[in-house]
Amino acid sequence: MNILRYRSISPIIWKQKIGLLKLLGLALLAAGVTALMPWPMKLLVDYALADLPSGIQNTLLSSESIWANPGLLIAGAAVASIILFALASVISVTSSWLWSKIGQRMVVDLSMVMFERLQRLSKLFHTRHPVADSLGRLTVDSWCVFTIAQALLITPVQNLITIVVVGIVAWQIDPYLALLSLAIAPVLGASTVFFGERLRVKAELNREAQSRVMAFVHQTITAVPLVQAFGRERSNSEKFRSLSNGAVSASQKNYLLDNGFTLVNGITLSVGLAIVLVAGGQRVVEGAITVGSLLVFLGYLQALQGETESLLSTYKNLKSAEANLNRVLEVLEADGEIASKSGASVLARDSESRALSVTFENISFSYEPDRPVLKNINLHINAGETVALVGSSGSGKSTLASLIPRFFDWDDGRILLDGKDVMDIDLASLRDQVSVVLQDPFLLPITIAANISYGSPRASRTRIIEAATTASASAFIKKLPKGFDTVLGEKGASLSGGQRQRLAIARAILKNAPVLVLDEPTSALDARTETLFFEALSKLMRGRTTVIVAHRLSTIRDADRIVVVDQGEIAEQGNHEELMEKNGLYAELVRLQSTDTPLVEAA
Repeated sequence: MNILRYRSISPIIWKQKIGLLKLLGLALLAAGVTALMPWPMKLLVDYALADLPSGIQNTLLSSESIWANPGLLIAGAAVASIILFALASVISVTSSWLWSKIGQRMVVDLSMVMFERLQRLSKLFHTRHPVADSLGRLTVDSWCVFTIAQALLITPVQNLITIVVVGIVAWQIDPYLALLSLAIAPVLGASTVFFGERLRVKAELNREAQSRVMAFVHQTITAVPLVQAFGRERSNSEKFRSLSNGAVSASQKNYLLDNGFTLVNGITLSVGLAIVLVAGGQRVVEGAITVGSLLVFLGYLQALQGETESLLSTYKNLKSAEANLNRVLEVLEADGEIASKSGASVLARDSESRALSVTFENISFSYEPDRPVLKNINLHINAGETVALVGSSGSGKSTLASLIPRFFDWDDGRILLDGKDVMDIDLASLRDQVSVVLQDPFLLPITIAANISYGSPRASRTRIIEAATTASASAFIKKLPKGFDTVLGEKGASLSGGQRQRLAIARAILKNAPVLVLDEPTSALDARTETLFFEALSKLMRGRTTVIVAHRLSTIRDADRIVVVDQGEIAEQGNHEELMEKNGLYAELVRLQSTDTPLVEAA
């Protein structure tokens, strides 16, 4: 992977620079302790246990020297070993604790950036990515910053410092053996190049297979009533087994390649150790170095081997983390973020929530390239006017209404709110001007009162009750065990479709915005409740600009204007009587519905 790909997460890593500098200091201290670790053994072998103080040893020993007291040397070597081991353990534990603290902060920071980004991305992105997939990216893939920071900064710095310090001391002991130890470096490098990209690919395939399992489980669990109604339990179980087997297969392939990489490097390092051991033994026989010096050198070689294995393992982990990083970058670099442009103005709401006009000028929009959903739409909605958008399923009417609060950004044209281009209006203040009731009433697992006041968190209990009453919801709410303080189940599953829709309507009523967008607000209401709802809603609509998307044409006959959308274009518009006189598409839709033919089927 190109190192430039890491730029998106580098600010998150650099934010912890103070902690990283502390880790650097601990790494330097650890390298010094590692360099001292074998020396008590040298003292023990060369001086305390030496049988013949001749040659190199004889020059260091005398009857009046401390080196001539074996008991004292043995005790000193033992105490020094204990002190060095304890110091190394304390440094290791401290470094691990500090890195865990710093690394987890990085993960939280990256998760926050991703979460904020996911909230700003358009509905188009979320329709293309299952919820479980986004959840996996947020909770699992975000840990890649921990691994990458460790692989690029923490572990390499610690390993390289130790290798340099130990290597310098080893060179002072015997340059020949030091050079011989480096002979295995090209073999390790070739192994790393061979396995590196293969490890990344296998890790990515493994992560994608796991994501498919999570997405299928989420899809099935959220649709349990549908699964049970159509008896799909057995086929879903078979598909789950198939996906799980695929994930296991991908995991096994990744595991085999991972262990192959470890095995090759382990054999290489072992062969290198054996070669150095033979050559070192020969150097002792020749009298070039002492036995103690050879033991020190072998201790250093073992330390270098450990550091090298750590570096190789880190490289392997880095390749695995790159698979997760790719999924993170898909969120951070995804097109379709809905955000305010620089210098956008704030459109303040007045206390009276004065109605605002809405104008579509040459609007074109498509979900996919070369497949337009809306084509050159021109429509002006007067302040305070109620306009109904009708048409067959897939004609683009819901998409057109969704553009008013900028749930999507269009391809061409512009939308004006009270004469101001919405692209020049701060997004938060734009959406503050619009109350929306979507076709699917989204309810959260919190209290009913909190659901109603979700868009108006400072609303008083009195206002919440008034909004519920206007939406014909207070009657069934009062019958619940805790009334407005009743906590709803996931997606309001404990309520009927009509009850959920009325709570969503109450939420929009409480917001009391100057523009209302109602996307099939009565789709889940029975005829009686629907009548009560429109009687109550007519009070709120008075003096407000209202856009209603409707399939049931009987609900919008009293609209000031009815706009018929057909294949992404405005086919005709006018009030009910005018359109019936034209005897066009609207009249045909009315006749089809009057014969109880579902509009979707008729389309």
